[in-house]
Amino acid sequence: MASLSLGSVTVPAGHIVGIVASHVPGLGGYSPHPWSVQEEQIIWKVRLARVALGMLVGAALSLAGAAFQGVLRNPLADPFTLGVSSGASVGAAFLLYFGLQTAFFGQWTLPLIAFVTALAALAVVLRMSVMDGKWHIETLILSGTVMQAFLGAVVAFFIAMSKQVINDIVYWLMGSLAMRGWAYPALVGPYVALGFVVLLAHAKALNLFAIGERQAAHLGVNVERTKIVVLVTASMLTAASVSVAGVIGFVGLIVPHLVRLTVGPDYRLLLPLSALGGAIYVLWADTLARTLLSPTEIPIGVVTAFLGAPFFYDAAAQAQAGARSMRGV
Repeated sequence: MASLSLGSVTVPAGHIVGIVASHVPGLGGYSPHPWSVQEEQIIWKVRLARVALGMLVGAALSLAGAAFQGVLRNPLADPFTLGVSSGASVGAAFLLYFGLQTAFFGQWTLPLIAFVTALAALAVVLRMSVMDGKWHIETLILSGTVMQAFLGAVVAFFIAMSKQVINDIVYWLMGSLAMRGWAYPALVGPYVALGFVVLLAHAKALNLFAIGERQAAHLGVNVERTKIVVLVTASMLTAASVSVAGVIGFVGLIVPHLVRLTVGPDYRLLLPLSALGGAIYVLWADTLARTLLSPTEIPIGVVTAFLGAPFFYDAAAQAQAGARSMRGV
């Protein structure tokens, strides 16, 4: 409610409730309407769609981060570990550089191509990490780092070569939820729902991963199958969110980390609370991005980076302490 009310035009809470109710079948609304046509356009077509998209993107990134941290057993893992975001960035930068962002599927050209290139990057990383017919975590992280560096160089090349569209590429890389209608939440929503169900079904297996892959296998977990399903699902969530909102960093690192500190490492609680926390976090980050310097809008990735750096330091410190503890054992 606060996010919907705040902005260059302040809308009273009572008007917001009435506007939303008037668009929901069966709820009706006030008659006569006490709000203006302008207020209705701002709330229903602009801010509410943006709020919905921001919450879905936040939930997707946080779920992906929790999944990556569980399957890789690394508190510093996040949705960008495997180069998925860099893959989406390459597809977007290519379209923006050649002016093809609406050439094939209209407004859906950029999200769809970014999604495809993100999954292609994941496929290459998974293929690079196979040794003796199995995926090894150390090799997987190394392959993802190499892929991210390589694709980042490709994006930098497009930025260096572009003249007219350099601002478009850079702004997309910093993340934004501006100018997104209801079609975008409708696109991301099914991926978030599917990803949540799949990951929650593997919550018990992720709990067992904490004691080691060999021990988890002895307790009945199909380790290789679980790793593939969780990694592909988390990457799908990342690709879906990046393809519609650009690169929004630190969400998948911060939120699962804070939830784990609060409720513990049980993935039956960690996954749903991470989704909820991520939705709230991105919602408030976007609210700050569009109100701090109104009418100028700050890219949401800048806000999340400012907020996320201190938590990244804390997570790194805990990972280092955990490593020392393991060496002591």
